[in-house]
Amino acid sequence: MANLETLVAARKSLKLSLEKSKALGFALEKAGPRLDEIHQRLPSLEAAVRPIRAQKEALAAVGGHIDRAVGPAAAVLKVFDAVHGLEKSLLSDPRSDLGGYLSVLKRLEEALRFLADNCQLAIQWLEDIVEYLEDNAVADDRYISNLKKSLKSLKELQSDDERARLDGGLLDAALVKLENEFRRLLTENSVPLPMSSAASSEQQPCIAPSPLPVTVIQKLQPILDRLTANGRLERCMSIYVDVRSANVKASLQPLNLDYLEISISEFNDVQSIEGYISDWGKHLEFAVKHLYEAEYRLCNDVFEKMGPDVWMECFSKTVAQAGILAFLQFGKTVTESKKDPIKLLKLLDIFASLNKLRLDFNRLFGGKACAEIQTLTRDLIKAVIEGACEIFWELLVQVELQRQTQPPPNGSVPGLVSFITNYCNRLLGDDYRPILTQVLVIHRSWKKEKFQERLLTEAVLNIIKALELNLESWFKMYGDTTLSNLFMMNNHWHFYKHLKGTKLGELLGDAWLREHEQYKEYYATIYLRESWAKLPALLSREGLILFSGGRATARDLVKKRLKAFNEAFDEMYKKQSNWVVSEKDLREKTCQMVVQAIVPVYRSYMQNYGPLVEQDASASKYAKYTVQALENMLSSLFQQKLVKHGSAKTRHSNGKLNNVVANQICSAPAVM
Repeated sequence: MANLETLVAARKSLKLSLEKSKALGFALEKAGPRLDEIHQRLPSLEAAVRPIRAQKEALAAVGGHIDRAVGPAAAVLKVFDAVHGLEKSLLSDPRSDLGGYLSVLKRLEEALRFLADNCQLAIQWLEDIVEYLEDNAVADDRYISNLKKSLKSLKELQSDDERARLDGGLLDAALVKLENEFRRLLTENSVPLPMSSAASSEQQPCIAPSPLPVTVIQKLQPILDRLTANGRLERCMSIYVDVRSANVKASLQPLNLDYLEISISEFNDVQSIEGYISDWGKHLEFAVKHLYEAEYRLCNDVFEKMGPDVWMECFSKTVAQAGILAFLQFGKTVTESKKDPIKLLKLLDIFASLNKLRLDFNRLFGGKACAEIQTLTRDLIKAVIEGACEIFWELLVQVELQRQTQPPPNGSVPGLVSFITNYCNRLLGDDYRPILTQVLVIHRSWKKEKFQERLLTEAVLNIIKALELNLESWFKMYGDTTLSNLFMMNNHWHFYKHLKGTKLGELLGDAWLREHEQYKEYYATIYLRESWAKLPALLSREGLILFSGGRATARDLVKKRLKAFNEAFDEMYKKQSNWVVSEKDLREKTCQMVVQAIVPVYRSYMQNYGPLVEQDASASKYAKYTVQALENMLSSLFQQKLVKHGSAKTRHSNGKLNNVVANQICSAPAVM
């Protein structure tokens, strides 16, 4: 019995032990993952308790290091948050409250300067903490490694290229809005000058007192200050130049300045663009005195705080884009065109225009920023002076070269004579003489020579003397002496009539003029004597005393003499019907002189002896002309006629150069 109880007890004990073993095994199985987790957390727990294990002195000092680093870092974070608080204001339109916008932008700039200055300081303090933790084994190595990576990223953000990330690009966006506002203010307030239909010629246009309202300038200046402070001055200048130069171009557009782009190949000679050259002087004066002058003042007003170098550069670029270079280049193109006498007058016109604007050019374009304009202006003036002097001093040679050409076949005044007399008169006139003298003085000064007034007058006198020698040479070229006498009568009268009371006439003197008047009378007398004055002798009355029974003999004599007269008259009239007396007064006087030499004699003869043949069956053969018909024919002699030269028609005029003569002069080879 006792053994059985012992076995039962042992059985219970074993069963209980087995259950405990199962429970323990189950618990151990369940605790396995937790042990793994604890194992994994041990390094961090070890790092967490490391400060407790660190030396007491290191633990005591770390607090001060942390306090010193956290202060600047907290301040930086506070300012950074403030920057983002400005975002809404700075992304709005500046025009609604420009002053407020600029104020907010200035706060942003100050905040960014604070961040730029203090971020580096905060990073340095944080680096000190990391270094302290690392040196004193206060923190885990991996923790310190992560801190170092973060600090490296912060340092990279401090570089110049990355600094914009401090505000997320807010400053750039705000500056772009200011640039747009700068452009808007300029564009909306830049209005082309009002131009009347006659502003390009005689009348002056209505000029506004200021190119931009003062209130607009007062808005532009603070915008310019802020943009300049942020390194955008060049961008501002570019915007300004684009807007204002376009406005000047729009103001000039009614003047039709397309001719400024003309090239040498587009015109044959200066005569073809005379009108453009005249307009050029007026247009240049208008542009300089009104448009460029206004831009000069406006650049000074807007960019005054930036200094003279800045606003002068801005002005230079504005006028360069607005046409001043095109004006100067047109003048240079004229100087490079083919030489001819008319070109001299046009060069003097160009010089006069530039000289009139000399003070304006020196004041407006005198700065170093306008170096290109100065160079082009100097080159133009040099080319004008040298070209004008070259043509002037070659005039004598050109006149002499025409000596071998043939005189007019109709005995009229050669185009060269009428041109040269008129041309020299213009050179000596009040319009051109002062300009030509100034040009000659300047040209001589370049050669270190002194100009004397007599050089000009002597040159003109020598030209007229050469022209007189040309007349003598041409006089000898005519095969018909009667025509040569008519030719000399024509030209001597031309000299007298067209030079009396002129500047050239005063230079030549009264004695010279009277001499040519006397020569005219001399050659007129010879002309009449050698031609028409011979005809009345053919109407002789000898043998015509009528007796009874002698009528038939008288009729035969009258017929014979009328036939001889008619034949001589027809031949002479036919020959001289193509001759020309250029001046109307001389033509009328010459015709009257011829009429007086012939018609009275013919009238008397026909009254006395005409009846002898008028009843004859062949009366019309002998009484060929009535007195009135004869007078009409003689009175219509020497009329000017249009003659063809190539494809062009021209009239041999009294005082004006025709294209044919101009071409002859300019095409003559120059003597080197």
